[in-house]
Amino acid sequence: MLTLMAVHAHPDDEASTTGGVLAKYSAEGIRTVLVTCTNGELGDTPDVSAGEAGHGDDHDTAAVVALRTKELEDSCRILGITHLEMLGYHDSGMEGWPQNDAPGSFWSTPVDEAAKPLIALIEKYQPDVVLTYDDYGFYGHPDHIQAHRITMAALAASGSQARLYFPTFRRSGLQAFGELMEKAGVQPPPLDEAEFGSPDEDIAAVIDCKEHAQQKMDALKAHVSQAGNIFFLHFPMDVFTEVFGEEAFVRERPAWNGGEVATDLFEGLR
Repeated sequence: MLTLMAVHAHPDDEASTTGGVLAKYSAEGIRTVLVTCTNGELGDTPDVSAGEAGHGDDHDTAAVVALRTKELEDSCRILGITHLEMLGYHDSGMEGWPQNDAPGSFWSTPVDEAAKPLIALIEKYQPDVVLTYDDYGFYGHPDHIQAHRITMAALAASGSQARLYFPTFRRSGLQAFGELMEKAGVQPPPLDEAEFGSPDEDIAAVIDCKEHAQQKMDALKAHVSQAGNIFFLHFPMDVFTEVFGEEAFVRERPAWNGGEVATDLFEGLR
């Protein structure tokens, strides 16, 4: 059985950058495995006014974990994900938060140690294709960077020959993306354009997921506790499909040296 494994940092990350391919390949009969590294303790609470910062004394992490786990399970059901594996590391918070270096946080856990459960999962599922963040963590989030690091370490330690792709965004489309956000009444997030996304010539695969755009939107909506941070939800469905109906990837291994852009992550494997 062909297997796609996506390694993400928090509940809700699976839907935003890879929801389309997870839904698409699941619908095509490919086994889809989602590995979520942290429990998302420092995400928003339903009462945003009480927990918006994610690291105040009033933040009930146990309640947040229970809620976000349920939301993640709902998202997996919507996307057709066949296997959910949670590594259980503690959310490290946004860059610069004191929890980044707290004992037991995902970010502070040595990479070799943090990679051990992922090595076991790679050996168990034998994925043909693995998805995770680039070394910038897509937008610089400490837990995303750590997810990248443990994925690289686990693939090396397990001897896996899986293809490895990093989800990305075309830098050439950032201006148009910002304009669409402004039209939708959404303030574009601050992005380091020198680090975020990829030049067009580095993109090795673009997957058409338009048929699954509604599933992707519904999976995002399942993470209702984090709705304040998921600005995509403010897009009308036609705009959402236009912007997020295709998912782009850089191929890390085998190394991609240009040529025809793939339209299937499993090209040549089936």
